[in-house]
Amino acid sequence: MGHLTIYQDNYTDSTVISNRFIDEYMKDANDAQLKIYLYLIRMMSARRSTSISNIADMFNYTEKDVLRALKYWENRQLLTLEYDDNKTVTGIHLMDFAPLAAVPAIAPVPAVSVSAASPLASVVPISSKLNTEEPEEAYVKPNYTLDELKAFKSDEATSRLLFITEQYLKKTLSPNEVRTILFISDKLGFSEDLIDYLIQYCAGRDKKDLRYIEKVAISWAQQGITTTKQAKRLAGKYDKIVYDIMKSLGKNSTPTQTEAAYITRWIKEYGFTPDVIYTACERTVLATDKHRLEYADSILTNWYQAGVHHKSDIQSLDDRYRKSKPSRAASNNKFNQFKQNNYDFEALEQELLSN
Repeated sequence: MGHLTIYQDNYTDSTVISNRFIDEYMKDANDAQLKIYLYLIRMMSARRSTSISNIADMFNYTEKDVLRALKYWENRQLLTLEYDDNKTVTGIHLMDFAPLAAVPAIAPVPAVSVSAASPLASVVPISSKLNTEEPEEAYVKPNYTLDELKAFKSDEATSRLLFITEQYLKKTLSPNEVRTILFISDKLGFSEDLIDYLIQYCAGRDKKDLRYIEKVAISWAQQGITTTKQAKRLAGKYDKIVYDIMKSLGKNSTPTQTEAAYITRWIKEYGFTPDVIYTACERTVLATDKHRLEYADSILTNWYQAGVHHKSDIQSLDDRYRKSKPSRAASNNKFNQFKQNNYDFEALEQELLSN
């Protein structure tokens, strides 16, 4: 690839990193993305040109790694990439941190050829089309050509990834399905490891349709997921146990963040095993048709405070509860011969929900 000229809206004589970058963007980026963005700022400030291969050599990355990082920052709207007719990157435009609405519109200009020796001042600004691109457009799958598809499949790492994908999904991928994998790699900027985990994650939940997998990938991209570690942290909120507990409470919908937070607390903070949680859920379902998560949370919080660790501890707690209740006077009612409930569920519900 040829050399690239890096330029921004407002040139300065020193390398300055915006506080907004540190506060809003740095926490979600991985090491490669951070290094490459900071290097671009450095090169721009020094009025020096570079190339994809030079950046790759600088940090011992592959050129694909560099392109993924650049496309990540393009998706975050901190830069835009310029291409020639062969779709080779020829320019990088570092965007101003001002809100897009505040940036003056720039009239479209014809494409220009920029050599490695061209001074930054002579570079023509990018067109307003790139400045005003709607964020949703970053997640629209391009209509890749057969040549692009062939080039993608010919890469050794890609061939390995497609093979693994076919093993997870237990089928041969169609050209359209390969285009989806290309879109996730090319447009969303997912690494091979992240795509591998994405396919494994969806297949493990018996979701093997590439359209579903594409939606999950877009969702992750919109949430700034760029590494396998971040994806695992996000997926951990909705582990199988979370869905099973939701079902035991009569809820079949996808857990909300609030609902997942309840269950995560029961498992991680309280340290309860599933059988203890299911016992609380059973009692909740018998007791009430509404506010079930809150009700179950009250039961489990009381058990946690009472030192319950295992299901066997619950019986001892029940025995103490029964002994603490005043005995009711025997009634002559003929139905008194039937065994009474251990709990006054209505009173217990009011007591727990009032806490």
